[in-house]
Amino acid sequence: MNGGKLSINRGCAAGAAFLGVISLATITTVYLLTRNPIIVWLGLLFDLLVFACAAVFVAFLRRKLVLFSDGLCRTIDDMLDGAAPPQIYEEESLFYKINHRLTRLYEVLQKNQESISKERADLQELISDISHQVKTPIANLQMVNTTLLEQPMTEERRQEFLQASGGQLDKLDFLMQAMIKTSRLETGVISLDRKVQPVYDTLAAALGGILLNAERKNIHVSVDCPEDIVLAHDRKWTSEALFNILDNAVKYTPADGDIRVSVQSWELYVKIDITDSGKGIAENRQGMIFKRFYREKEVHDIEGIGIGLYLAREIVTMQGGYIKVTSTVGHGSTFSVFLPRG
Repeated sequence: MNGGKLSINRGCAAGAAFLGVISLATITTVYLLTRNPIIVWLGLLFDLLVFACAAVFVAFLRRKLVLFSDGLCRTIDDMLDGAAPPQIYEEESLFYKINHRLTRLYEVLQKNQESISKERADLQELISDISHQVKTPIANLQMVNTTLLEQPMTEERRQEFLQASGGQLDKLDFLMQAMIKTSRLETGVISLDRKVQPVYDTLAAALGGILLNAERKNIHVSVDCPEDIVLAHDRKWTSEALFNILDNAVKYTPADGDIRVSVQSWELYVKIDITDSGKGIAENRQGMIFKRFYREKEVHDIEGIGIGLYLAREIVTMQGGYIKVTSTVGHGSTFSVFLPRG
């Protein structure tokens, strides 16, 4: 740092010396040509004034640079400490221009920091949720395995334990598959391929996955979907979203119940209503059912892990749509899926 200061000072001194030599040479030349001492004195006075003005200008400029560098260093130090840069309103100053860009940089860094913090919190929540979800089936598998190894039993009894073990393995596999789908969507590994195609075929694919379970419970499923309604959407993932909603409707609708599906074409959206005659959802819980792994306490005896609606909303949202819930406790629920036409 000191070497830098000495170099600047020496440069200034060299410049002053050069100008001084030029001035003396000029004055000497003028004197030799005119032999008039008054002109020489006037030249010397002019040179002194020029040197004085130059010295004042250099001192002023040096002072401004020192203040500028000090202010810039303070701003950067404040940013490193997490404080926002001060607001500068001198729009013509260099410091304002740099401060404006530092402010934008600070805002970008803050957003990145908030995004990282949110991702960490989401990851921690996800790990906690997964840990909670796998705890029960793993504990059941350990118990079954210990029983099979340590206790003598008949072949019939052993088959029952093996079936129970298979059920827990199926639950773990379902959980892992659901988590893989969710993570691939959230991280952008999968990009939705929206093509203009009939909604009828997409809905038919979703209905095909729930008809067997609906038949087992003697649930009547009615569908009203005009075949000429077309929409730009990803068939595979939209079918997955609709299946998750329909699957929930089957799970929470009692035997001999009804599920109605209707599709309407609006000016900006295509609306898909899925209405069931199940237990309904309390108003204060309707905003929570789309959370990952959320399940109401009253339905813990029904098969499921609470990720279907979360995944459905992610898929619909990524296509520019949204899901609306209308429900009354004891009178069933209606899930309305809105997908944009554009």
